Amino acid sequence: MLWFVGLTCVLCLGGDAVAGQRDGEIISQIKLTNLALAEIKELLKQQLKEMVFMKNTVMECEACGMGGIQPRSPCEPNPCHPEVKCTETPQGPKCGPCPDGMEGDGDYCTDVDECSVKPCHMGVRCINTSPGFRCGSCPAGYAGPQVQGVGLAYATANKQVCKDIDECESPGNGGCVENSVCMNTPGSFRCGPCKPGFIGDQRRGCRPERTCGNGGQANPCHASAECIVHREGTIECQCGVGLAGNGYFCGSDTDIDGIPDERLDCPDTTCNKDNCLTVPNSGQEDADNDGIGDACDEDADGDGILNTQDNCVLVPNVDQRNIDEDDFGDACDNCLAIKNNDQKDTDVDKYGDECDEDIDGDGIPNNLDNCKRVPNIDQKDRDGDKVGDACDSCPYDPNPDQMDTDNDLIGDPCDTNKDSDGDGHQDSRDNCPAVINSSQLDTDKDGLGDECDDDDDDDGIPDLLPPGPDNCRLIPNPLQEDFDGNGVGDICEKDFDNDTIIDHIDVCPENAEVTLTDFREYQTVVLDPEGDAQIDPNWVVLNQGKEIVQTMNSDPGLAVGYTAFSGVDFEGTFHVNTVTDDDYAGFIFGYQDSSSFYVVMWKQLEQNYWQANPFRAVAEPGIQLKAVKSNTGPGENLRNSLWHTGDTSDQVKLLWKDARNVGWKDKTSYRWFLQHRPADGYIRVRFYEGPKMVADTGVIIDATMRGGRLGVFCFSQENIIWANLRYRCNDTLPEDFDTYRAQQVQLGV
Repeated sequence: MLWFVGLTCVLCLGGDAVAGQRDGEIISQIKLTNLALAEIKELLKQQLKEMVFMKNTVMECEACGMGGIQPRSPCEPNPCHPEVKCTETPQGPKCGPCPDGMEGDGDYCTDVDECSVKPCHMGVRCINTSPGFRCGSCPAGYAGPQVQGVGLAYATANKQVCKDIDECESPGNGGCVENSVCMNTPGSFRCGPCKPGFIGDQRRGCRPERTCGNGGQANPCHASAECIVHREGTIECQCGVGLAGNGYFCGSDTDIDGIPDERLDCPDTTCNKDNCLTVPNSGQEDADNDGIGDACDEDADGDGILNTQDNCVLVPNVDQRNIDEDDFGDACDNCLAIKNNDQKDTDVDKYGDECDEDIDGDGIPNNLDNCKRVPNIDQKDRDGDKVGDACDSCPYDPNPDQMDTDNDLIGDPCDTNKDSDGDGHQDSRDNCPAVINSSQLDTDKDGLGDECDDDDDDDGIPDLLPPGPDNCRLIPNPLQEDFDGNGVGDICEKDFDNDTIIDHIDVCPENAEVTLTDFREYQTVVLDPEGDAQIDPNWVVLNQGKEIVQTMNSDPGLAVGYTAFSGVDFEGTFHVNTVTDDDYAGFIFGYQDSSSFYVVMWKQLEQNYWQANPFRAVAEPGIQLKAVKSNTGPGENLRNSLWHTGDTSDQVKLLWKDARNVGWKDKTSYRWFLQHRPADGYIRVRFYEGPKMVADTGVIIDATMRGGRLGVFCFSQENIIWANLRYRCNDTLPEDFDTYRAQQVQLGV
């Protein structure tokens, strides 16, 4: 191309030279032109060579595509973040996802903080790495792995778990002394007191409690039984609430009557199976010997006639003959021809009082006897009122009608109601008028009660002062023999009060007049005698005085034992054996007269009393503890005051109420425990349903009554059972009394 252009220019120039220039100039120009053409020609040769070389090179590169050297990839070098895959696409290179433990778009990735999801155990340090994380070691007292990994998903799914090490399960009781309580705590442990049956502490060690094992041996009682040590050193094992047995063997006791549901592997009668599992019957009475206790046998005598229709429930009498047409058929009536629905038989000779010519069995006919119901062969009658001294409520003051308005067993003519020490005995009859002694115990019969007598047994050895103390305070022993040197005289070693009942079964080992729990003799106190709203209570005493049943829907009333107590523990099982009605039942203590006593009473449901006079009385459900100090005595005022929940002026003071307002349940057994120390005003009551405590009054201090008698209470509720009754003389202050007093001091009370 360059050559052609150049030639054309030459021809043009040649034409110009022929047209008018000189020949010399033309020749010079031709020479110059030829020289330029030669140079151009050489240049064209070089360009041709280069074009051929380039063509060959291109052809060689095409050949490389058929198996020769690959062309360079757009992903080389990798434009993505390290360890991120690069992929060629028509649009260019594309980066994959960031690796575990990192986040970003693939071109650029940053580290993820796995510690943000808290993969480590609480309190363990989490260390974030790039990438990944790791947890430190579990804290002291814990065991577990040292977790490490990469990524949030892994950290979330594989969190470190450090489990508490139970040091108490390790050999050596966790470091606590042997036979002590080791209490495991999170990450550690704590040493507590000695185990039950052992005494001591962490410093001195724990050794078997001597009081509950001979020679320092371990407590021999069942794990759920209490070990009781008696004065003479013998031990008694007593099953806990809701259990029964002999104390060494204990089993479930659903109705809390002291008899186990199933027979236990021990020979004692207390290990026999209960013949009424759900109804308390501590005497296990079974008239027809069919293995079903009378309390739950619909035909107790087995004569084919149901109890509800049988006029002799416990004696078979198919003919149901009943000459006197009272409530008892001839087969079981102790007065065949005379109506006597109470079936009272004072001298227990099987002849009812209504038809017995000698009611008290003292050999003196009733028409000649000045004490028909109390044996008195001497017929002594100092006041000449034709009522013998043995049964005269005022033996020095004539009172033939024997009126006793306040039911304190002292007739109205000689009742002064002056009681300086408040123990329930008026000063004129109190053998310690200035010292609280409701029991009136006078061992040596010198007219001076033991509480204020320096020598109770009158043996010349003072009870406490030198040359005493007397090692047998209630039995004369001037020589003070004590062979084993244990501080207890030989003559009273096992029977301290000399009442022939050994101490460990004696409910009052320091009172010869009280030996066993017995309510067979009781005083009925009607608290609404003039009212006609309901009938009076009907009491049935079973199990030799340890069980009472009230059968009627009655006015408020009490069955009060004749034994008076100073300090006392009183317990029993309360059970309403019906689904009818929802009213009051309970027990009393500190009874001094029908205007002065403590009552623990339990209502099932809220209810207004149906007689609004003399005031509207509202009963709330739940347990109440009341001090009754009535200025009117039995009658409508006291009746409504007892029904009403709360204080009633000049009648009743509410000392405590269960704030839960929970009523008793039908056909359910409850066990109560009362502690009363009248000298200090200490009162505490606990209620249990099975082994579970359901109510506790706590410590209450009240001195309204300084001792008195015990009994049971009912108000408008039928079919109440008070079973397995027990009382014990006890003047020892419980440990919580000191705690209570200390708290009162702190509060400035």
